Amino acid sequence: MSQRALVSSLIGVAVVAGVTAGGIAMASTGTEPALENGSARYTAPSGDRAGSLTFTVDATDDSGVKNVKVVAWPARSKLDPTEEEMRHVEDATCRSTSDAASRCTYTLKISRAEAAELTPGTWYVSALMTAEDGDTAFAPHAAGFDVTG
Repeated sequence: MSQRALVSSLIGVAVVAGVTAGGIAMASTGTEPALENGSARYTAPSGDRAGSLTFTVDATDDSGVKNVKVVAWPARSKLDPTEEEMRHVEDATCRSTSDAASRCTYTLKISRAEAAELTPGTWYVSALMTAEDGDTAFAPHAAGFDVTG
């Protein structure tokens, strides 16, 4: 084989490999659903004011965010909800920040009587995000907070 034919063959292989790799890269540019930057804040009732629990998380998926389900639970209870159980809890309110992302917030008002019944100690917030295409992201410990009593 002449050197010219060999060089042409190698260039052809390199071009085909580059096009194939580019096609694979383009096919895999979709993002997996994700829950990031979760934070929770508990404020005990004070005086005539109710207390509150506020949980905020950034949810993303290339198809968009359909909903985020949220539940708070005391660590001491060893509840540790599963993804399946999370499908039956309350929704956070989500506001789109782009086509693929939303900032979701869950707020719960807590009366003095309710606060008195809360288990003191560490609590966790579990979250389940469902994307518009049906994909899910589950964060069993999306955030934590302390209840003092």
